[in-house]
Parts: sequence; structure tokens; C-alpha cells
Amino acid sequence: MMVLSVSKSEYREDLERQIKEHQPRIRSFIKNRVPTTEDAEDIAQDVFYQFVKTMDKTHNPIENLSGWLFRVARNLIINKKKKKKEASFLMESDGDESLDVYATLFPQTEDSDSPINVYIRSLMWEELEQVLTELPIEQREIFELTELEGLPVKEISEATGIAVNTLLSRKHYAVKFLRKRLKSTYEELINQ
Repeated sequence: MMVLSVSKSEYREDLERQIKEHQPRIRSFIKNRVPTTEDAEDIAQDVFYQFVKTMDKTHNPIENLSGWLFRVARNLIINKKKKKKEASFLMESDGDESLDVYATLFPQTEDSDSPINVYIRSLMWEELEQVLTELPIEQREIFELTELEGLPVKEISEATGIAVNTLLSRKHYAVKFLRKRLKSTYEELINQ
């Protein structure tokens, strides 16, 4: 039995060749399905990162590489849209733009690790934990499962037998209540 040996440099060159070959079509596919170029670039980078990671783990060629890459891209696009939809619940404003609970609790800015922002975030988390206890149990559970544990509503619906619309309604009421209750704390912290 003859074993073929491929050097690391040959292996890397082959990966790079495959990436260059498939990159234009994958990027085009993604750009046509997401709202911003930045999102498209992030997703494309994730697709090829997963490709390299998979190849490094298995060292076996993927039989239908093009199909595999498009499937990964499609799944990443779907996941990104889900996350944005779920995040929009916490950013609903009912006409009041002064409170952005989501951005405070889950910051994604360069200065999010500054001492003042870390302090504000810790106080907001403490307040959130307290206010969560004031919610009806059904609303608190759906909020915690989706926002704090990251479970999809559909998965929760399948596990509990409760309709997706019912769960979304409960979550909506929870978010409305939390935004109202956290507004004064947020404003106090921001306006200090």
C-alpha cells in the first residue's frame, strides 16, 4: 500500500488555490443576500475560516467543495439575520431613542472595554437581574432563554409545545417592561 505524503507548504498552497478559485462566487452570493458590504465581508471571512478549520481537522478533501461553501455561507447568512432580528427586540424604541439596552449590555464598539463602560455595564446587568424577577415567569423564561442563553425561539417552541407567536408575544412584553424599568437607571448612568 502506497501512502502519499504532502508537505505542509503544498497543503497550504492547495488550500489557498481553492480559496482563490471559489472566493469570487461565494462573495457575490453573500453580497446579494445581506444589507451591507461589511456584513458580506464578515460572512465571507467566516466561510473560508470554517473551510480551513475543517480541512485542518480532517485533512480529507470535501467531495463537493462548491456546494459545501455555499451551504456554509447560506447558514451564516441565516444566523446573522436571526441574531439581528432577536437583537431588534431589545432595541425597539416606541419612539424613545434615549434608551438602548442592547448596546449597553452587549457593546460592540472599540471603547466597550473602557473602565467607565465596564462599570456602567456591570450596573446595568445588576439592575437587569433585579428587574427580571419582577416579570411574570413565562415572560422571564422566554427572555432569558433567547437573550441570555441564545436559544432560537423555534427550538424553544418545539421543546415546550408553545406556539412561536405566543413565545414572541411574551418576549415582546418582557422587553417592553424591561426597557421601561431600566430607562431611569440607564439615563442616570449616562448623564453622570
